[in-house]
Amino acid sequence: VLLAAAVCTKAGKAIVSRQFVEMTRTRIEGLLAAFPKLMNTGKQHTFVETESVRYVYQPMEKLYMVLITTKNSNILEDLETLRLFSRVIPEYCRALEENEISEHCFDLIFAFDEIVALGYRENVNLAQIRTFTEMDSHEEKVFRAVRETQEREAKAEMRRKAKELQQARRDAERHGKKAPGFGGFGSSAVSGGTTAAMITETIIETEKPKVAPAPARPSGPSKALKLGAKGKEVDNFVDKLKSEGENIMTSVGKRSAEAAKVLAPPVNMESVHMKIEEKISLTCGRDGGLQNMELHGMIMLHISDEKFARIRLHVENEDKRGVQLQTHPNVDKKLFTTESQIGLKNPEKSFPINSDVGVLKWRLQTTEESFIPLTINCWPSESGNSCDVNIEYELQEESLELNDVIITIPLPSGVGAPVIGEIDGEYRHDSRRNLLEWCLPVIDAKNKSGSLEFSIAGQPNDFFPVQVAFVSKKNYCNIQVTKVTQVDGNTPVRFSTETTFLVDKYEIL
Repeated sequence: VLLAAAVCTKAGKAIVSRQFVEMTRTRIEGLLAAFPKLMNTGKQHTFVETESVRYVYQPMEKLYMVLITTKNSNILEDLETLRLFSRVIPEYCRALEENEISEHCFDLIFAFDEIVALGYRENVNLAQIRTFTEMDSHEEKVFRAVRETQEREAKAEMRRKAKELQQARRDAERHGKKAPGFGGFGSSAVSGGTTAAMITETIIETEKPKVAPAPARPSGPSKALKLGAKGKEVDNFVDKLKSEGENIMTSVGKRSAEAAKVLAPPVNMESVHMKIEEKISLTCGRDGGLQNMELHGMIMLHISDEKFARIRLHVENEDKRGVQLQTHPNVDKKLFTTESQIGLKNPEKSFPINSDVGVLKWRLQTTEESFIPLTINCWPSESGNSCDVNIEYELQEESLELNDVIITIPLPSGVGAPVIGEIDGEYRHDSRRNLLEWCLPVIDAKNKSGSLEFSIAGQPNDFFPVQVAFVSKKNYCNIQVTKVTQVDGNTPVRFSTETTFLVDKYEIL
């Protein structure tokens, strides 16, 4: 009879122990603690006996696999069982170490129970143990597949109903009936419209993913028309939200240069600091084709310590797109052309202190489609009185990492909210400006494509121009400052770099 199976350390500390007969914890710990003291190092036995029990064991690197049996148990069978136990452990543990055994202790106990039941060995092999512990059920798989199908069908039906109810609501508005949601003591048709609106809103609300808070007006001076005290009310409401801890996201109308300030963490600025900034202006046609793409970049140098004023910047230009470079008039052009170094024409002079100096700028203008960093494909198709819009993005330049991407799609006015089908990321519906903002925190090589589907009443032309805004900490043209050295002695100087890639204009017309 097998009393217990355990994996213990050489000091007798139990890591995993499974008892097959009634035993107290104190008894099993005492038996395992006594086990190392009973072993005689001079002999090559794999078992050791006491007055009451027999230990059958096998060393496993720094651990022991131990079976505790009665003295009249058949030792040949016990050795065979021990071998099976020893083969089971590597199935679940990558390394024969204490931490790994502890991590997979329950898996091992389940496997031990398949080998021995009530103290007696079961007639099983390793493959059967693996099958039993997996507990793979064909019936369960069928049940799950049926359930998933039913869920999908229910969601599709829900979307269809939502579209029908919205359509009924729009038809009621078109025929001059009172708009739902403002119901008073009107006719039965109006009250029916209100009910439809409530049901539609409920269905759409359950369908929506988590939506970010409504965008607030950009702070700072505004040239927009102000009507009475409405603006103050909005500001008060926004301030109230902020005081309650709400995170108010800035609208896409704000220039991405300001968004960059929010995005960029505080840079650890050295005495020699460089700002590499690029701005892109791009216009694409809705049917494909790049109408114009213009990119401007600049390296701004800021020196805060006078002793580092006489330096040279070592520039590495790995751009293969034919970018046009231009140095500052005071920079030695010949030195830059031959050695890719930026230094003053007169080596005895110093760069200005505590001011931003543009030392190198570049420009790229092209109509080559393969140069587009992020392609947007917007495909509206008419379906009765409404339009089904599919829009997808794909990152062409995989070395880039675009943050806080907002793709803005205009919507027809006075037709209500769009019904969202499938979406990667999140969205915001700005009903005041009739915009749908598709928000994606990051687009990079791991998340290079995604799509959005929605339905709304309108014509295909209503959904253009699509605008894109993003910020990136990697520049488009591969131009970097790799080293800074002093003019005298060529000694290296510590420097810091801040890279920003912004959108000036990015439109699909």
